[in-house]
Amino acid sequence: MHAKDILIEGYGRIAEEVHAVLDGLDTRTLNARPPGGANPVAWLLWHLARVQDDHVADAFGLGQLWHTRGWEERLGLGLPSGDTGYGHRPAQVAAVRFASGKLLGGYFDAVHERTLGVLRSLTAKDLERIVDERWDPPVTLGVRLVSVLSDDLQHVGQAAYARGLLQSADA
Repeated sequence: MHAKDILIEGYGRIAEEVHAVLDGLDTRTLNARPPGGANPVAWLLWHLARVQDDHVADAFGLGQLWHTRGWEERLGLGLPSGDTGYGHRPAQVAAVRFASGKLLGGYFDAVHERTLGVLRSLTAKDLERIVDERWDPPVTLGVRLVSVLSDDLQHVGQAAYARGLLQSADA
């Protein structure tokens, strides 16, 4: 198995889990804050899609689908154009609301498909390319892709947990 195949498998796991969280989820549960004020499922899934869109686009010199494919307008969240959710305060988190998971899932699917496309084109040498010199040591493409994979898996796990908390509170 090549490194790109491992990355494709890992990013595929994110997609499976995002769809499992959204499957049959009602709008109230999608947007509700779990007890204690944790982030809602909607915010967690939107954030992981935005981070993947932002970081993969940057690493490959592409435009973010958020902008180039009109997702910012379609989702209509009213947040600053480059917002990915980092550092959101409670009022900003509350602004990330959806009438259903379908449109949110559509944005995630578009980002996921683009990510798979660029991953399929990778060579081992590509993974060594420096994509961010602001760090010491500088960040390679391979490290950036694993970082996004890790972040997204954590957020989809949080979304699954939040869904479970909210549904058990309703029972």
